[in-house]
Amino acid sequence: MKEKVEKALEKIREMLKADGGNVELVEVTEDGIVRLRLTGRCMGCPMASLTLSQGIERLLKQEVSEIKKVEAV
Repeated sequence: MKEKVEKALEKIREMLKADGGNVELVEVTEDGIVRLRLTGRCMGCPMASLTLSQGIERLLKQEVSEIKKVEAV
C-alpha cells in the first residue's frame, strides 16, 4: 500500500510545490492510517489543516481505497 500512497502523493506534490510547499510520507500503518508531514510553506500555514483534510486526504482516499485516515505529524 505504501507504494500506492507514494504514487498518489506525486500528483498532490505538484500542486503543493506550486505554492512553495511539499508533503513527506512518514508512515502507512497496516490498518490504513497514513501519517504525513507538511513541509516548506505548508508548515505553519493557517490553511494547512484544510489542505490536509479537504485536499490531500480526499485525493488519497480516491486513489487508494484502503486508506481509512490521514494524519499530520
